[in-house]
Amino acid sequence: MESIVISIGGSVILSDDIEISYFENLVNLLKNLSKSYKIYMIVGGGKTARSYIKLGRELNFDEDTLDEIGIDVTRINAKILTNILEISNKTIPHTTNDAKKIKDQIVIMGGTTPGHSTDMVGAELAEKVNASKFIIATNVDGVYNKDPKKFKDAKQIKEISIKKLINEHGTEWGTAGKNVVIDGPALKIIERAKISTFVLNGKKLNQLKRAITNQTFNGTIIKV
Repeated sequence: MESIVISIGGSVILSDDIEISYFENLVNLLKNLSKSYKIYMIVGGGKTARSYIKLGRELNFDEDTLDEIGIDVTRINAKILTNILEISNKTIPHTTNDAKKIKDQIVIMGGTTPGHSTDMVGAELAEKVNASKFIIATNVDGVYNKDPKKFKDAKQIKEISIKKLINEHGTEWGTAGKNVVIDGPALKIIERAKISTFVLNGKKLNQLKRAITNQTFNGTIIKV
């Protein structure tokens, strides 16, 4: 059965404007898709993680400790999602190897170790399970030429090569809580493993479905 890996931002599932109906619709979508796909979903930390990291940085915590705090939050977020879904794992795996071994049709996890975001976890897992697609479900409609939340004239990029992204952003990890569309270590794995990668708005579940089912969608295709 075809495997799909979805990295969904904490900023998507725990945004200030999220409604209970979103979770109900997400559950229905995942359950329906799981009849045709094995689905792995990695959940980010979002604003909650960044708030704790900001506090820790003001208290002079080291970067590894700040990363570990963020990872703990991603696992809490993952736990919330597993309790909404009835057909996913209930114990949150701490490594991609552990996630790969889980037999449930839907597998949910958070972060793993310091030094990268959950996007890298998703890319790593996509490589290990030989996923046909890696989808980054963020809180904007794909990759832009500049931050669309700060600049009204930001333009959406429909297609971009992985090499161009790496040239522009590099493959290094910056700091804990860094809010970027795709982190550097994830880009490195996507390039190495030639993973078909799509970036879209995770709040727009119809677009998520379209991307998974090979239909045109509103977002960005990363060419590998």
